[in-house]
Amino acid sequence: MNDIPPAAPTGTRVTAWAGGVLYVLAVGLLIGGAPRASGTVQGIGALLAATLLVGVLRRGPVLTLILVLLGATAVVAGRLSTGDAGQSDAYQGQFLAFLAVDLVLAHLVATRARRASTVAVAVSLVVQLLLVGGFASGESLTVNVVIAVLAMAAACTAGLLVTERREHAVALRTQEVAEAVVAERLRIARELHDMVAHSISIIAIQAGVGSRVIQTQPAEALEALRAIETTSRDTLSGLRRTLVALRQADPDAEPSGRAPLAPSPGLADLEELVTVTADAGVRVDLRRSGEQRPLPVDIDLSAYRIVQEALTNVVRHAGTAACRVAVDYGDGELTVDIVDNGRGTTEDGPPHGFGIVGMRERVALLNGRITAGPRPEGGFRVTARLPLAEPVGVPAESR
Repeated sequence: MNDIPPAAPTGTRVTAWAGGVLYVLAVGLLIGGAPRASGTVQGIGALLAATLLVGVLRRGPVLTLILVLLGATAVVAGRLSTGDAGQSDAYQGQFLAFLAVDLVLAHLVATRARRASTVAVAVSLVVQLLLVGGFASGESLTVNVVIAVLAMAAACTAGLLVTERREHAVALRTQEVAEAVVAERLRIARELHDMVAHSISIIAIQAGVGSRVIQTQPAEALEALRAIETTSRDTLSGLRRTLVALRQADPDAEPSGRAPLAPSPGLADLEELVTVTADAGVRVDLRRSGEQRPLPVDIDLSAYRIVQEALTNVVRHAGTAACRVAVDYGDGELTVDIVDNGRGTTEDGPPHGFGIVGMRERVALLNGRITAGPRPEGGFRVTARLPLAEPVGVPAESR
């Protein structure tokens, strides 16, 4: 039912019919009421009378073309058959009268299918050529045939250009939609990777610790199980928040009816992240500098995810028990720097994971800069610089 276009308003239909009737009357006056008028005057009159068919043109371009073609033919044939004017004046009027036909053809070529427009162009061209050939001879025949063909070619070219421009705009919109879908998929992939990879790493390490000491140190094994439970609950909450956000993107989705979810994490949650990382066996020295202030939510979340992924790599790959995280709130940019003194290499990459790839994508989306690689003196370093706008006076709303 929703796919059926609404009917045109009554006023629009009445206007279209009135315009068609007035056009027929105007053509009749040009043929019978002004026989002594020059061919130029009659051609201009036929061209102006065609403006009465604007309402008809919107509803039926083919019907409009038929009316204009018949009207122009009647005006020109009536003028040429009277013999009251010279041939040059008569043919000048013929050219002006058929300009309206060419304009309607341009609209039809721009708005209708290729087959229908081709038939319309062919019929119009045949009518004009027959009319010119029936009343012209010699040089005047050649001149008027060339004029008719060039005018129609110009009209068809204009219509084709409009069609190509519209198709190009549609293709651009389609490409933009496709790129937006891909960008959203990558964003979701980064969020899931950064959230799940860190949590699973912590759970795996705690499970290993618990399995080794469960017989000899029950208390420590119990702490490991509690850490696994806490991390699992936080991960499930994050996954649920992501899924609900995806469902809310669908306007037809039903509300979940549950309590509001916790906001997305940010730099204010680094202490909790440091505690979790310490439970996994890596002590984190967290340092903050500069004027700490609320940040835009996309920068705040991205900075947190970068630190989280870097710490995940330290836990999984560095083989060290300590690292340093420095956060600098500069005037024009936010800098996060994660340094460890471990092995200095990472197996991150498409065959083994997408951590650093995701960090680079996050920074690129914010027009920032990032460096990640082994240090000459040993260990690994990740430094991200995210540009900041003017200081924000109030905290940004979470997603």
